[in-house]
Amino acid sequence: MAWALVPVLCAGITAPPAAAEGCSGAAAQAQPLPGQDVQIPSPGKIAPLSRPIGHKPVGANDKAPLPNIGQMLAQALAPKAAPVQQQAAVAPVPKPDTGTAQAPIAAAPLPVPAVAVPKSNLPPGTAVVGWVTGPDSPNKTIANFAVTGTDLGIMWDNGDPANNQVLMAFGDTKGFCQIPGEQWRYNVLMRSSDRTLANTIAVGGGAVGNRYAGAPVWRPGIAKQIVNTINAAPQETGIIPTAGVGFGGKQFLNFMSIKKWDGDGAWTTNYSALAVSSDNGETWGVYPGTIRTPQAGNEKFQMGAFLRPGPGDPYLYTFGTPSGRGGSAYVARVAPAVVPDLTKYEYWSSDANAWVPANPAAATAVIPGPVGEMSAQYNTYLKQYLALYTNRANDVVMRTAPAPQGPWGPEQMLVSSFSTPGGVYAPFLHPWSTGRELYYNVSLWSAYNVMLVRTVLP
Repeated sequence: MAWALVPVLCAGITAPPAAAEGCSGAAAQAQPLPGQDVQIPSPGKIAPLSRPIGHKPVGANDKAPLPNIGQMLAQALAPKAAPVQQQAAVAPVPKPDTGTAQAPIAAAPLPVPAVAVPKSNLPPGTAVVGWVTGPDSPNKTIANFAVTGTDLGIMWDNGDPANNQVLMAFGDTKGFCQIPGEQWRYNVLMRSSDRTLANTIAVGGGAVGNRYAGAPVWRPGIAKQIVNTINAAPQETGIIPTAGVGFGGKQFLNFMSIKKWDGDGAWTTNYSALAVSSDNGETWGVYPGTIRTPQAGNEKFQMGAFLRPGPGDPYLYTFGTPSGRGGSAYVARVAPAVVPDLTKYEYWSSDANAWVPANPAAATAVIPGPVGEMSAQYNTYLKQYLALYTNRANDVVMRTAPAPQGPWGPEQMLVSSFSTPGGVYAPFLHPWSTGRELYYNVSLWSAYNVMLVRTVLP
């Protein structure tokens, strides 16, 4: 798709009144700087003044007060059963047969944690660290990227030894409310080298063509949409990232093509697929062979969550859930060298008590639904695998397991929906926080922006 930026005059334009489904609060009042007052062609067909309603958690209160920095969202973990405990290390598994692929990629070793986190003296519980995006963020995403509102913030390590960064993929993104179409983009990307996470995930400014700058930009001050339509579906209203991982000098992004938004927490997909970048997320292409239409078992993998393995395990894992927030989670594995080749994936089947090759229909649920936008990692403090997601009550919860296929323990509540009535969703783990202190992004519907939170485990 060809994109053109159209200058518009904003002088004298009054920001629209705050509205639950459009621009609101400080985001509505933001004024573009010189060079930012341009109109971006709409990437899709849904009304540009409305946030996609499917993102909204059921029961979210658009007018709820925003949480304060440092506010406790949960005083301590509230398990439904036994508390989280440290466990023995995961046993190694046999090495896979890498075979051949449509685009062979050299496997990368498991990265050493980028930050040695000292033993925390903080009490167990969850607190707000700071805003990653929006008018209250120290990252100045409005001035730097024309991002007044967005969600998700999926994080992964780029695996680049020359310039190790965390990449963050965001979903539907709004710009300045005074400009026709609100500078809507299906998705944007930001980058960070922040190793302290003191008051947010620090993101620097953008620079055209600079693969390590704070974001890929069309021009100074406007972050660009990174994955465009491939015209593989007649009806498409969104291209939303769901997971990312870096291997062999490439970045892989799992995304879903939205057919329609059905209601709060519900949507229908056309397909999911993998996009790839060889320049640290600056430009992207889509592997046609990775398209999964929601049939023949692939309906279980419309949304993804990549998982780097624990000690001695050579596979890359990917969890899958159906579209929306009501389904269960399934898991597949693949050799990192053949990520783009769907014929090389193996799917866990509890019925067979085995990994079944090349047959997503054989996959059985490893975490019962509803599972909303999940992320997963191997945690070095617990010596267990860790999964975060939102449940039926719209709480952010955690489960642990000795292996990616389980058995997964009971839910442990990390963020209560009672403490975040504005509607919290999409808990995405920071790849460099794998110890007792967990840092992760969450989206808050009432603000339509992303904040960083920290959970201290017992």
